[in-house]
Amino acid sequence: MNRMDQQTLIYTIGLTLIPGIGDITAKKLIANCGSSEAVFREKKGNLLRIPGIGTILAGSISKQDVLKVAEEEVRFIDRFKIQYFYYQDDNYPERLKNCIDSPILFFFKGNADLNVKKVLSIVGTRNATSYGKAVCAELVKGLSDSDVLIVSGLAYGIDTCSHKEALISGLKTVGVLAHGLDRIYPGANKRLAEKMTRSGGLLTDFPSGTKPDRENFPSRNRIIAGLSDATIVVEAKESGGALITADIANSYNRDVFAVPGRWDDEFSAGCNSLIRNNRAALIQSAADLKFMLGWEKPVGAAIVRQTELFIRLSPEEEIIVRILRENTECGIDLLIMVSGLGSGKVANALLNLEMQSIIKCLPGKRYKINR
Repeated sequence: MNRMDQQTLIYTIGLTLIPGIGDITAKKLIANCGSSEAVFREKKGNLLRIPGIGTILAGSISKQDVLKVAEEEVRFIDRFKIQYFYYQDDNYPERLKNCIDSPILFFFKGNADLNVKKVLSIVGTRNATSYGKAVCAELVKGLSDSDVLIVSGLAYGIDTCSHKEALISGLKTVGVLAHGLDRIYPGANKRLAEKMTRSGGLLTDFPSGTKPDRENFPSRNRIIAGLSDATIVVEAKESGGALITADIANSYNRDVFAVPGRWDDEFSAGCNSLIRNNRAALIQSAADLKFMLGWEKPVGAAIVRQTELFIRLSPEEEIIVRILRENTECGIDLLIMVSGLGSGKVANALLNLEMQSIIKCLPGKRYKINR
């Protein structure tokens, strides 16, 4: 549920519309002033005392000329029944919330739960080859029994393939857009986008009226990476959006995987480079992915063993141990989301459990019971 009243929503949208104020600066302003509305009501002199806020930004906030545009955006949201997610609300995706540059506000049209247990992003070249499309289809098909949410960018090529195959396989899929929800780009994906709103959704942090300009795509890639437990690069050149997404995912300490290709294929050069430089793990099938992420279904009933006699666990530690027993292994973002304890308590519990040799820390900030 959205808890923000209409007036606060107007001020929050207005804050995102001010040139030069990105999400990190916006969060700093809100933290110092108390709310987005308070930012606009703050005196210019006080704004200038906030680190990183200079004369130009303070002047832009004081003018408040963006609020009329924000009012129009609220009318657009109401008219088309668009959901919105504010970074301080409980329903904001937990994985994304843990990213320093996550959007303070984004818009969503669809029915997917963005906090589901398993989320995977699939990215790649717009000029996908028959090999890339076949690999993408096999990967998604192999995940059909894993109840995973597939995230991509609704672009031509690998993005389109991953969305289509997800729908065919009965999986929900979300497209992260580099423009407002008043249009679909590319236009050829309009029917696909409509299907996705019924089994997944469309997400953007850009207001209506925003065109799919070139500079918007790297920005939206941080959301693709931030929403997901892991990112797969199926096919990519040595430069481009897919590799930008992989680099962002690495900066978030998320798992990155790449599908290898022929050494002389330009559309596999990016994947081969990621693997060669240890920026991505090599996968050749959905089974590889499930194994590395701990998504394999257990054979038979799991044997629950007593961790160690006479060790007393705190309530928080008991919750973490129970989650790890149920899931084989988990990343820290998933533990925070499932436990509901908050990042500080989870980090403290993990440290204590690791010191007692009850759990084991794996690469990529993943944890499992130390049997």
